[in-house]
Amino acid sequence: MTEQENLTAGAPAGDQAPPLLQARRLSKNFGSKAALHDVDIELPRGRIVGLLGPNGSGKTTLLKLACGLITPSAGELRINGMQPCVATKNAVAYLPDKCYLNDWMRVQDLIQMFGDFYTDFDAARARQLVQDLQISERARLKTLSKGNQEKIQLILVMCRRAELYLLDEPIGGVDPAAREYIIRTILGNYQENATVLLSTHLIQDVETILDDVIFLREGAVYLQSGVDTLREQSGKSLDALFREVFRC
Repeated sequence: MTEQENLTAGAPAGDQAPPLLQARRLSKNFGSKAALHDVDIELPRGRIVGLLGPNGSGKTTLLKLACGLITPSAGELRINGMQPCVATKNAVAYLPDKCYLNDWMRVQDLIQMFGDFYTDFDAARARQLVQDLQISERARLKTLSKGNQEKIQLILVMCRRAELYLLDEPIGGVDPAAREYIIRTILGNYQENATVLLSTHLIQDVETILDDVIFLREGAVYLQSGVDTLREQSGKSLDALFREVFRC
């Protein structure tokens, strides 16, 4: 028996807009392997949601489905009531778990490129954040440290005025100081009514900023809950509960 608690806090009601993200019996297979199976979730607006689970639990697959990079094998996923399409991509900002930018490009060229691609991109804000890091806009991406490359990628994504930010392991593989900067950047740059869906293994680093949590286990939703409710019901921190649920 799985534990389920709907993410209802802050959800639209009545005649208001449809849920920002809604999945119904969503499944995705890669050949004979089921990456996701009968996933039902609903994300309201104005929340930071942790997408948590061990490697192979389907987190990256769910994020790729939400931004339209892959299509479902069964079920449906909707953004603002629509299946992923050009219109929904304008509402979604996606940070993959691997660098997808050309490392020979200069920082100033990356800012220009995002400005050309996305009408909601705040180039002035991006330049200010780069300046705060004391990184030259003329620097090529490949000359920067891994931590600074991660920060530049995040700045580009978070300087869009999107409705839904999909962040796949944004603090993985960087030092604690870089993690703190990345978390501050997330908190300081998403719109009030936007939602952040954040996948990570580093629960302790993000627990204090999460409003809601989704646990994925072997491609299925094991648990959905508000974080405060979960702590009260379990008597444990989110990190301790995660370790208990996913103990090897």
